[in-house]
Amino acid sequence: MPRPRRDYDVVVVGARCAGAATAMLLARGGCSVLLVDRARVGSDTLSTHALMRGGVLQLHRWGLLERIAAAGTPPVRTVVFDYPDERIPISIKPSRCVDALYAPRRTVLDRIVVEGAREAGAEVRFGVTVTDILRDGPVVTGIRARNDLSTFRTSADLVVGADGLRSTMARLVDAATTRAGSSTNAFIYGYWEGVETAGYEWFYRPGFASGMISTNHGHTLTFVAMSPEQFSATAAGGLEGAFRASLAEHAPELLDRIDGGARVERLRGFAGSAGFMRRPWGPGWALVGDAAYYKDPITVHGITDALRDAELLARAVLDGSDPSNLAAYESERDRVSRALFDVTERIASRKWTMPEVKALLREMNESMADEVALLRSLEPVLEPLA
Repeated sequence: MPRPRRDYDVVVVGARCAGAATAMLLARGGCSVLLVDRARVGSDTLSTHALMRGGVLQLHRWGLLERIAAAGTPPVRTVVFDYPDERIPISIKPSRCVDALYAPRRTVLDRIVVEGAREAGAEVRFGVTVTDILRDGPVVTGIRARNDLSTFRTSADLVVGADGLRSTMARLVDAATTRAGSSTNAFIYGYWEGVETAGYEWFYRPGFASGMISTNHGHTLTFVAMSPEQFSATAAGGLEGAFRASLAEHAPELLDRIDGGARVERLRGFAGSAGFMRRPWGPGWALVGDAAYYKDPITVHGITDALRDAELLARAVLDGSDPSNLAAYESERDRVSRALFDVTERIASRKWTMPEVKALLREMNESMADEVALLRSLEPVLEPLA
């Protein structure tokens, strides 16, 4: 019996970097794609912005890195690890297409990847909220959604949830958690101008972690990590008081540096969430980005994960989109993520001595090298359109 004709081959729910990249790659591969998001185009979101080498490599491979640089995103060629007893600058060694790291604001990155999806032929609609999924028995066949004007139904052979940590799609398909973390940090961060930074600077003190990240407009993002309990206690003194108190106690020299500049936006807070891996596929559906896999932001690897997994999913779909191929997507994601997930859990615990955290960071670097090797091994079948 012939399969019913669908409105689209794929509907992607969520147009941040994971969803937009997935839509772009699928459209480049010849799929008819609808990409929807409830937010407005170019809106901001909570993020540390920093791309690791694997994320920069992906943007280069897709023909988008030049646009990131042209948007005024400063190249980062030095990463500093700052400990109580030493400060270690490490130069980014140019290698195959990556001569620097970048930390674009999400108003820059997400917009550029959405533009790439549109140019590839994907239909993009903002201001769309998904309210339910369509099913034919156990198989997901589309979405129910609404915008400012109406409600509507759209059918597809595959519905991809890329709608973030609090994913509606993951809830609607009842995606099982296959790996659960226990270390959770809350974060407070803001942006400063007039603050010199080497590029990426990571600060580690007993029980404390913080960072400085150079981003667009000459701004420096500075964040501090703390326990969710400490974050909850900020209600009395506010984010400003908690942020400054944490730096004053653990890294007063960092507080002096940002006080030499001017904060340009309000401080933002994230109460934290435990890491997880979810089963990222089922009959007629798939998950990608934070909807599928999330780990504590202390290792600032989330965007790189999203760009990597967008391609792993897109390639699996383009290989045939049957359950065995999507199972291969899950298997490859888990293989390359497991070590990064585990080391992030240990760093996020903040229960380490200084020699221990240095060893954990070396372990993390080795895991990231494995990830880059995987991405470099992929055949360039999803190159930019001419």
